[in-house]
Amino acid sequence: MRFVFTPPADHAAGLLTLPWSEPLADWRDERLVEIRQRGISRHVVRFVYDDGTLYALKELSERLARREYRLLRALAELGIPAVEAVGVAVDRDGLEHGDEDAILVTKFLSYATTYRAVFSNPRGLQPTDGLLDALVELLVRLHLSGFFWGDCSLSNTLFRHDAGTLEAYLVDAETSEQHPELTDGQREWDVELAVERVYGELLDLQAGQLLPEDVEPLEIAEELQRRYESLWAELTREEILRPDEQRYKIAERLARLNELGFDADEVELVSTGEGNKLRLKTRVAETGHDSRRLFLRTGIDASERQARRLLNDMAAFRAWLEQKRGRPVSEVVAANRWLEEVYDPVIAAIPEDLRDRLLPAEVFSEVLEHRWYMSEAAGRDVGTTAATRDYIKHVLPTAPDPLTTGEATGPLEIIDPLEAAGKAYQDPDR
Repeated sequence: MRFVFTPPADHAAGLLTLPWSEPLADWRDERLVEIRQRGISRHVVRFVYDDGTLYALKELSERLARREYRLLRALAELGIPAVEAVGVAVDRDGLEHGDEDAILVTKFLSYATTYRAVFSNPRGLQPTDGLLDALVELLVRLHLSGFFWGDCSLSNTLFRHDAGTLEAYLVDAETSEQHPELTDGQREWDVELAVERVYGELLDLQAGQLLPEDVEPLEIAEELQRRYESLWAELTREEILRPDEQRYKIAERLARLNELGFDADEVELVSTGEGNKLRLKTRVAETGHDSRRLFLRTGIDASERQARRLLNDMAAFRAWLEQKRGRPVSEVVAANRWLEEVYDPVIAAIPEDLRDRLLPAEVFSEVLEHRWYMSEAAGRDVGTTAATRDYIKHVLPTAPDPLTTGEATGPLEIIDPLEAAGKAYQDPDR
């Protein structure tokens, strides 16, 4: 057996002791765990918890396994949200080689949830809006990067709660293709496939009485296409500019791109009889600016939206400190005080049995939002301590349970996809 893996090498140490020579469906190992509300897969998929990390293993042909491994690594290099490729096992000794003679290993996305869990536990979100927006943004990011997904669906996506929204992560690149650039026909075909698959998945939810009565599956599926076309047009449309408005119009357009999480690779002005035509070649923006700022100041790992909200609270805390002291306060001092007096007490207050529900940064982000709502209702600032207590008592318990049961499983039952379809700031003035 050969195991090709990405650095660092610590992945391989424990994984190499798994029974690779046996069919994946027959594996018996104390490290196997079950995943709740998992999607339907055309291949055998099992999950292994080893040395503090959860891995997903998918059995498929060597050609497809190597291809998906390469594509997932390419997505990671481009900063596209997707599961992390760990390695691929080939030449499995003692196994009768058939159509599925390799195993692709990916790192399971922590704190992730499925679309079914979102509908079961919307947590203040409008499920269809949140899921559609996240899926459309992911699909547009792929297309701008030259990726044809080929199997865009809710089942092939995992979601993370991100400062009141959802962020979508691709978990299956088996049918994907990488090109220098996609044609309009390739994009349109990918969107059509997405609409078809989402429609089927919503029908499945409707049959299981998990879909609200006022949600029409076909209407929602078609809305995915409308939202895709709207976002694509916003990112790539051409417009005619008069010479006297060029500078501020271009700056306005670029600011709008950045707001949407994208950037301009090239800006082109073409002279026409009506004025200058503005053409933008849009690309996925370099991710992590605010995340890096937050991490460098505090060591907190957060997404961009979460980081932005935490940095804003840190800035407000710094202003309060300066007003209280009557003199300027450095960023370093403010960040350390904020971390010690504000952030850490909130995270420390999370009960042990609820710690695996959401990322710590997401918990704090939601506490800030909860504080705002409580303050609006009370007509005064209730403070972070009161907001944290109320949030932990009433809101956090409604977050979905983790997808893992933590229990070992026996041989996997293979299901035909077609069958399965039927301390706040302690100063009282703060």
